[in-house]
Amino acid sequence: MRERYNRVLGGRDVALLDGPLFLVGLFCALSPWIIHFTTTQPALATHNLIMGIALVVLAVGFTVMPQRMYGLSWAMCAMGVWLIIAPWVVGTGPDKGIIWTNAVIGALTILLGLVAAAAAMKKRGRSSQRA
Repeated sequence: MRERYNRVLGGRDVALLDGPLFLVGLFCALSPWIIHFTTTQPALATHNLIMGIALVVLAVGFTVMPQRMYGLSWAMCAMGVWLIIAPWVVGTGPDKGIIWTNAVIGALTILLGLVAAAAAMKKRGRSSQRA
């Protein structure tokens, strides 16, 4: 029964990651229009749109081919850190709403990246024990 279950899921240890990551990426892409900073921070608005699309693509990748996407879990952490510091690097004089929005999006991205990285290390540990 366990073999059948693993075969059906394809060894997906990050099955619950792709949905939240998709939502975080979607919110990141739409945040300039939700928080209304497209006119005051056009560079940051474009930045968040591109980063949001990248997170959505990662989420779709985790859904379609999770075995190949494990290696990008640390990149998700780096993207999260970048999202946190981006209002000061990309933007000019960001207000509290922009800072908080990017900080929450970045923190969630880091958290999801760490969960994916832990699952990847756990999976590598299991596969080395079988060998």
